[in-house]
Amino acid sequence: MSRPGFLLSAWPWRSAAYLLTGAVTGVATLVGIVTMTAVSGVLVIALVGLPLLVLVALSGIPVAWVERRRLRLVDGTPVSGLHRVPTAPGLWAWLTTRLREQGTWRELGYTLLFAGLLWPVDALAVSVALLLPLSVVAAPVLMATVGDGNEVKVLKQWTVTTWPTSVGVAVLGLLLMALGAYLLGVTAGARAELTRLLISSREGELGAKVVELARSRARLVDAFEAERRRIERDLHDGAQQRLVALTMALGLARLDAPPGPLSDQLAKAHEEGSKALVELRELIHGIYPMVLTDYGLPAAVTDAADRCAIPVDVDLELPGRPVQAVESAAYFVVCEALANVAKHSGADRAQVSGGHREGRLFLEVRDDGCGGAVASAGSGLTGLADRVSVLDGRLALTSPPGGPTLLRVEFPCELTAADRSA
Repeated sequence: MSRPGFLLSAWPWRSAAYLLTGAVTGVATLVGIVTMTAVSGVLVIALVGLPLLVLVALSGIPVAWVERRRLRLVDGTPVSGLHRVPTAPGLWAWLTTRLREQGTWRELGYTLLFAGLLWPVDALAVSVALLLPLSVVAAPVLMATVGDGNEVKVLKQWTVTTWPTSVGVAVLGLLLMALGAYLLGVTAGARAELTRLLISSREGELGAKVVELARSRARLVDAFEAERRRIERDLHDGAQQRLVALTMALGLARLDAPPGPLSDQLAKAHEEGSKALVELRELIHGIYPMVLTDYGLPAAVTDAADRCAIPVDVDLELPGRPVQAVESAAYFVVCEALANVAKHSGADRAQVSGGHREGRLFLEVRDDGCGGAVASAGSGLTGLADRVSVLDGRLALTSPPGGPTLLRVEFPCELTAADRSA
């Protein structure tokens, strides 16, 4: 409402439609409740009115259903209901479930409030903010038709006898309509918020937000992995190839140059180029290794074990390949664990094992070091644990003083035999 284009947008009219339909629905609700209550009160002596009393108690359910859909006129956020699914099929199970729910009585209370108080407020707001300004704006038309061009009564309070005055009254009506649009917006917003508070499920909305948050985090992880692969591919196919060509050119120039200062400078340049190429390859491998993309997780883990500073035994066999996000997260967890083993554990040997069973991928990294590792004490596993949790996985670290240390990670995933090699 604070935006300059509010008056020219559809929101004033949507607010008016929400309040107007609220008045109509409220009248129908009032008539229906009064009728059912009166008839059941008359027939209750003969026990025939008891089912009608049950209908009165359940009357809040259809009213709340209509109200939740009317909220879409002024509120784009979906509103979840208060009811749960019956435990058994059939009318009796549904009826007993609804009568025992707190939500049913909350909706009945809202229905009584709606029928007795809220719809008159809706009607009053529409009358004051829309109908009265429209009658003022229509003063020149009424003067030309009903008043035969001589006079017209505005709001049945004062008489207008001249055309300039009627035009001025119409301009005043336009100003009142602009103010009325804001009044409609405020009233409709307050009504919608009250309705949401009384007939919506806070748990359902919270659950929907949690689900959306988890999905957004998963999308961010997928985007992050895709960006890592793009950077690795660009460095591998671009900068690395150029650096290889430069190193080869320097080597050839070094062979052709006669002994002397120039040959020495070419030798230094060739050596520096070779070092830069090695560092670039290590950087590319740390971003996203090609062996993981081409051959899968077991080969990538074996490659990481071969590059570790201490001997590592690998026992990992998978009948297929997990999704890329799980595969990448599992690989980097193993790499970080092996790096920690080499730096901090003082172990003589480590072991990486794992497999897939019952719809879960699990990996274990074990060493015979001194133990005492803490995941939150700067070991680098905290960020990996967050990535694992995004994928609904679990990461557990067991490291008693004196060892051994065991890191276990699990991911819920299915394996596929599809070839994803580059």
